[in-house]
Amino acid sequence: MNANVTTVWANCLSHIKRHVPPQSFKTWFEPIRPVRLAQNALTIQVPNKIYYEWLEDHYLDVMKASLRKELGENARLEYQIPNGKPKHPARKTSNIHKDDDNLKLRDAGAIQNPFVIPGIKKMEVNPQLNPKYTFDTYIEGDCNQLARSAGLAVAKEPGTTHFNPLFIFGNVGLGKTHLAQAIGHEVLQRFPEKIVLYVSTSKFTNQVIESIKNNATTDLVNFYQTIDVLIIDDIQFLARRKKTQEIFFNIFNQLHQHKKQLVLTSDRPPKDLQDIEERLISRFKWGLSADLGVPDFETRMAILESKMMREGIEVPENVIEFISFNIKENIRELEGVLVSLIAQSSLNKRNIDLALAKEVIQNFVSNIHKEITVDFIQNLVAEHFKIPVETLKSKTRKRQIVIARQLSMFLAKKMTRASLKKIGETFGGRDHSTVIHALRAVENMLDTDPAFKQTLEELSKKITLSMHGNDEI
Repeated sequence: MNANVTTVWANCLSHIKRHVPPQSFKTWFEPIRPVRLAQNALTIQVPNKIYYEWLEDHYLDVMKASLRKELGENARLEYQIPNGKPKHPARKTSNIHKDDDNLKLRDAGAIQNPFVIPGIKKMEVNPQLNPKYTFDTYIEGDCNQLARSAGLAVAKEPGTTHFNPLFIFGNVGLGKTHLAQAIGHEVLQRFPEKIVLYVSTSKFTNQVIESIKNNATTDLVNFYQTIDVLIIDDIQFLARRKKTQEIFFNIFNQLHQHKKQLVLTSDRPPKDLQDIEERLISRFKWGLSADLGVPDFETRMAILESKMMREGIEVPENVIEFISFNIKENIRELEGVLVSLIAQSSLNKRNIDLALAKEVIQNFVSNIHKEITVDFIQNLVAEHFKIPVETLKSKTRKRQIVIARQLSMFLAKKMTRASLKKIGETFGGRDHSTVIHALRAVENMLDTDPAFKQTLEELSKKITLSMHGNDEI
């Protein structure tokens, strides 16, 4: 690499850095390496095709401006995508030119099959895996233990376990894509010779459409039959796409028959899929369906701490607690709050504290200043003791349930405006005398049981911090 290309790319980065958030710059631009500069063509190497697509989808304007500033109106940008054979990289070329008086960055030499990279001896398939989505970065909790264990089992023996297909389902933002791609990474680490491919259902559908237009559906099916581990994301989007379902049905049958592994993700279990042929749904049920639930507080804390460690950043513990209390349903939002917090701190030159966290998190949730209710306390206590809310309201006299119920009543009396009668009614129709008995029982245990006292303090802190986020906590 000569000094000229290094200087040009360094100048481009200097321009880009002024217009991109620090975390985004670190994630999407620092891994890029300049390769060569020939006349007005700058070649850069990106880790994989995901980076190429993300850069052109999200940072086209800033890259265009920086390159034009360095190389002039006729600048060209070439991408190299390594495949383990540095001397034979795949290359994508983009031209920066005028079009209706607007400069645009366009792909002028796209690879014919987006997944195929030419190698020395044979055709290799780019697995399309995000390098960050591994088992090392996937935090295990009660919410995902079964799915994670099944994923590891599949990765150790792809295609030969009873978990074929492995059908991972759960709400948006709970880590389905992360887990599915972690399986792909683990397979490649254990079996480098195997061909792994991750593809979204939308991208697969587009490939089907292109193959039909070009009378090449047989070629598409033949290509997919070479895959050893096929990971299809968001399979629910096959709905109402009859031709795509038909082609996928054939691919599924061929792969399964030859003991190739299939990993599918969806936002719902197979039985709840709509407008998908029954013969496909029945095949989705052949293996294991694993649910990803909502992570509990401890798992949410662990997820944030893991991300901080990977990114080399420090955030006060009380801020991490505050984020974990308020973002409960979506891991993607959980990490998004942390990234936004760091960006706000960097851009506005402010310390990361609860005050800043409250400002950032208001863009994600709307219950920061809501009044504390008995229902809210019941849900929080139930989550703490890992029991259903219905059990808290039931007639059972099991000791753990009784303690949780009495604590809930005590906190409801202390932290809400509800009357004793109203509190009793919300706990399965009990009367006010039951609530009075619970209050006395809690007060007696506070005087004699240090562990019980600590539990009450933790719950009180959770409720206050979750609802208000006061700086004095």
